[in-house]
Amino acid sequence: MNRPKMATEKGVPSNSRVLMLLGQLERMNGEAMVRDVEMARQITTKILHLIQTQEKSGKEVMSKGSSGMEVILSSLENTSDVQTTLNILYILSELLTVGRGRRVGVFVSKGGTGILFQILITANKELSPSEELMLQLHSLLAKVGSKDRKFGVKARLSGALNVTINLMKQNLQNNKLLLPCLQVLRVYSSNSVNAISLGKNGVVELMFKVVTPYSKKNTSLLKVALDALGALLKSRTNARRAVDGGHVPVLLALYLDWHRNDTRHRHMLIRKGLLVCLRNITNIKLGRKAFIEADGMRILYNSSTECLPVRTLDPLVNTSSLIMRKCFPKNRLPLPTIKSAFHYQLPHVPAAGPVAQLYSQPPGVDDVVDESDDNEETEADTDTENEEDEKDHHSANDDIETDINKLHPKKSPTRPFEELRVYERFFLELSEDFQGYNFECSKSASTTSSSASFSSSSASTRSTRPIIVPTAQALSPKHMPVPSFQGDCNFVKGQHTQPSPPAPTTTLPVPLTPLELDTIHLTTDQDKKEEAHIPTPDGHTTMSSFTRSPSQGQMIEQELARALECVSLEEEGALNADEGLKVKQEGSPVSATRHIQSPLLLGGITTRRVGGGGGSNWGSDCGSEGAEDEGGEGEVLEVPDTALLLPLHDPDLYVEMVKGTHSVPLYAEVAYPDYFGHVAPTFRETHMERVYGVQRSKIFQDIERLIHPNDILDKVVYDLDIPSCPVIEDHGESLKFNSQFESGNLRKAVQVRKYEYDLVLNSDINSNHYHQWFYFEVSGMRVGTTYRFNIINSEKSNSQFNYGMQVLMYSVQEAISGRPRWVRTGTDICYYKNHFARSSIAAGGQKGKSYYTLTFSTSFSHKDDVCYFAYHYPYTYSTLKMHLSKLEALRTPQIYLRQDVLCETLGGNSCPLLTITAMPESNSNDHICQFRNRPLIFLSARVHPGETNASWVMKGTLEFLMGTSPLAASLREAYIFKIVPMLNPDGVVNGNHRCSLSGEDLNRQWQNPNPELHPTIYHTKSLLQYLAHIQRAPLVFCDYHGHSRKKNVFMYGCSVKETVWQTNISATSSDLQEDLGYRALPKILSQIAPAFSMASCSFVVERSKESTARVVVWREIGVQRSYTMESTLCGCDQGKYKGLQIGTRELEEMGAQFCVALLRLKRLTGLRNHQHLLDLESDIIGTQSKVVSSCSTTYVMDEDEPSFLEAIDYSAESNDEDAEPENEHVGQVHENPDPLDQLSDSETNHRD
Repeated sequence: MNRPKMATEKGVPSNSRVLMLLGQLERMNGEAMVRDVEMARQITTKILHLIQTQEKSGKEVMSKGSSGMEVILSSLENTSDVQTTLNILYILSELLTVGRGRRVGVFVSKGGTGILFQILITANKELSPSEELMLQLHSLLAKVGSKDRKFGVKARLSGALNVTINLMKQNLQNNKLLLPCLQVLRVYSSNSVNAISLGKNGVVELMFKVVTPYSKKNTSLLKVALDALGALLKSRTNARRAVDGGHVPVLLALYLDWHRNDTRHRHMLIRKGLLVCLRNITNIKLGRKAFIEADGMRILYNSSTECLPVRTLDPLVNTSSLIMRKCFPKNRLPLPTIKSAFHYQLPHVPAAGPVAQLYSQPPGVDDVVDESDDNEETEADTDTENEEDEKDHHSANDDIETDINKLHPKKSPTRPFEELRVYERFFLELSEDFQGYNFECSKSASTTSSSASFSSSSASTRSTRPIIVPTAQALSPKHMPVPSFQGDCNFVKGQHTQPSPPAPTTTLPVPLTPLELDTIHLTTDQDKKEEAHIPTPDGHTTMSSFTRSPSQGQMIEQELARALECVSLEEEGALNADEGLKVKQEGSPVSATRHIQSPLLLGGITTRRVGGGGGSNWGSDCGSEGAEDEGGEGEVLEVPDTALLLPLHDPDLYVEMVKGTHSVPLYAEVAYPDYFGHVAPTFRETHMERVYGVQRSKIFQDIERLIHPNDILDKVVYDLDIPSCPVIEDHGESLKFNSQFESGNLRKAVQVRKYEYDLVLNSDINSNHYHQWFYFEVSGMRVGTTYRFNIINSEKSNSQFNYGMQVLMYSVQEAISGRPRWVRTGTDICYYKNHFARSSIAAGGQKGKSYYTLTFSTSFSHKDDVCYFAYHYPYTYSTLKMHLSKLEALRTPQIYLRQDVLCETLGGNSCPLLTITAMPESNSNDHICQFRNRPLIFLSARVHPGETNASWVMKGTLEFLMGTSPLAASLREAYIFKIVPMLNPDGVVNGNHRCSLSGEDLNRQWQNPNPELHPTIYHTKSLLQYLAHIQRAPLVFCDYHGHSRKKNVFMYGCSVKETVWQTNISATSSDLQEDLGYRALPKILSQIAPAFSMASCSFVVERSKESTARVVVWREIGVQRSYTMESTLCGCDQGKYKGLQIGTRELEEMGAQFCVALLRLKRLTGLRNHQHLLDLESDIIGTQSKVVSSCSTTYVMDEDEPSFLEAIDYSAESNDEDAEPENEHVGQVHENPDPLDQLSDSETNHRD
């Protein structure tokens, strides 16, 4: 080795004693070191003494510019004297103990590790190597090992592994020497190749000799031994060795021993070490099996339960929970198939893709679980969410489009104009001359909308279908069986008439008007009813004193039948005075009310159940002999009109619209919330504060199912897979469920404990996944009892339910009391990976996947209530039709409104297209020219049925556009709006979450839509292609969406420049030429809309999004301002609404603010100066500098959520348990890109 020359740093005195000694040592290097052993010993002893006694001496040796370390290492390498070697090792130990981070780095960089291994090998060749030398070498190696990345490789190549092993075998009782050996072994084992090699040499068995039962002695040694063993057991081979050696019961016994004896919790790290060993062994199937056989579930469950009260023991509880969840036997979802419970035969099946696979699946295949779902050793090593995060982090930029040609809009038209000419009829406003229009008149034929035909065209085709409308009857779940009725039902001008049966003693026509509400109140006049002997739905008024008998039951049924046959629908009217009931006239000064006394069965008496009772199926095989209630069903509901609060809501009109809505299951019921309407609450609904440990406690309750199986009822109470009788009667012991109404989604309900239910969601039709949207009805509840609901087949790996979001509930009793509204509800809400296996068929070929559970608890305030739960505020297709019909009534002579039917969907529903602008001032050429040449704005929404918030935003937009404000008038004068408010009516009607009836995500079909399978996309794209051909491409295209993983409202746009910035591709300045106007609209929104967040916006084009509306309209139609506007399902974390959950009021406000922003955009783009573009340029530069500094990308949105202390809650099987849970999760949240935004389509990516 070249002899280093001693250098000194400026400022270090040249007469420094330690440096003088080092200089002497330097001169001795080489042969002199071997010749003059005594001199070398003396110099090294003096240096050691100086470093031990004077802190400055160490600093001088390690100061920058000093070559002290080279001299010391050179001397160590050249000496063959044991004492000199020891002296130098002592010196190094002293130097590296202080400020060890930097100093150890210097030591490693100078080749110190290799020299230590070299001395170790040399010393081992001696017949009796010095124990002190071995002790010091291993102590030093333990200090530097973790800082040397190549440590494991160097150890293996030098042969040091065997030296350490042999030394341990010979010194098992010599704790002084054993400790540093174990410390080095711990570092060796972190290298997977070394771990396997060590296992082959019997180190696993050796470690079990070191690990002992509870003792107060040698605890530090035991801690290191367990760390080393834990590292060794990360290797599958070693884990198998441990299982084969019968060590799983041993580890459990040791853990239990330490758990029982360590009463003061002073040795938590030893207990944690034992659990880490178990955790690593249970990463393999054999280990899990051995754990179960050794009664590990019960041992860890009981010990964890005892640890729960002590907060400092949380790491033990978390690791135990993780092991138990991993070893929990995978359960089968309680379903016959994961395909939807509803079948719709496609006219033709796509040649490839998930739908093709679904149709080509052999009939006998079990698609719920794989044959041996546990046969792949994937759970622990490849399916941990943390590793997924890492993978996503490394591949964050892989999805960004790098083909410059694809980043520029296509110049050539894709379809001949002759094909597109047929769409001219949807753009009458571009050729209308208004010559026959009298501008003094209120309305004329030129703007008469086709909405009347739109809303009623399909109604006539199925007017005979029975529709069940909710009434007072449904308020009690205990219904009477009702006989089937003969005779036809006819509608004449809204009146429902039916022939009377022959035998009644008195038949009183009871004119009733359908139910609406405002400040609703209930009137009861039982005495008068009894005097008049008026039949009511349950017959109590006349026979309250009767006891139950078969004949009396028949009499009750007859009375009930008479009551039902008397129902008529008249707009106004009153009961005769001698009937003893008075009805307030419509428009009376007290309050406008409507009465309802019995179910309204529109379109004929049905054999289906009443919409809301949850229990009985009239005339079906599975109806029960319902018990008579104590009273209340005969009460008359006085329901004030809600027109003042909900100008666009009309229950009568809603029912008319339902008649024209086509669903695959042929729904015949109307859900209360859709019928009554929703009035946004005036109070604030803040994010739900998460209770510490709530998720862990839920997981423990799940584990109890395995440990105490006798406590589990496992009783099916609702099952759509039994189409004849989905509601299973049980005489009031269970809740009753129902989802058989428009947009409903609940497939199965299983009562697992007295007050706990597992709920299974239905797949999208022609699909075997996409479980997220739910909407169902519950009745038969007990007041004040807390019920727990678990939706057990969710698919996403995380949810805003973990970050403050609550489910929505609608109480019918509350509605009748004057509060018709959806409210956020639920406590103990959490979302976590469960033990239900997700088959490879459902998981896109991946094995070993699990579903996720959304769990929430709630209690009910009213007896005999009917409540509805939903993922988000429902907005049905029939609601849209009703709103469009009501909007028509808002039209003034100044508004040009046209409603067209763009096309018919696969399911036979019409897809509406709206045109809204201002009428020209006159039919003069100038005014007509201005009218025709207004820029177009193209808006669409609800391509994904589960994103109901998009419809509420669209409602806000439509109401603003039809409003009378000066801003609305200016907006209509500025633009022509073409709006497709619901791109996926079939998906909405049938309760799908993401797909249409074709089983495909329609927002992935824009590149090449099929006119038969994707008609709404095909024709919407054709409209845009037509506009491009006639040089009238829209100024702005915006598709409204909902986002399930992020807070606030934000936009995704398209920019060549911002996309190129995120990649390594080289591009010329001409390639990056683009107008910065694409940022103007989101920038304006961020200034005027409190829910909007510019920071969450992204303008990067990704490959996975190339077939979405946003990218295709930008690339193929050439619309520079092409956006997806994403609205949160949860709430906001900035601005005025920070900390609040979002409601329909805020969503509708967002839709209105979007309109205001368009007006500002018009004024901004009309300005001569371009200052706003300079501002946008500076915005982009600011964003870019942030991107560079943070090493993340704009297209990947961080979750921006605070970490919770219980890190285990967010990953079912994490292998990074050794890190502090808090820090581990913080790293995940703030450093890694958002894995949630990068899931494949099969993982229901929600970004577009």
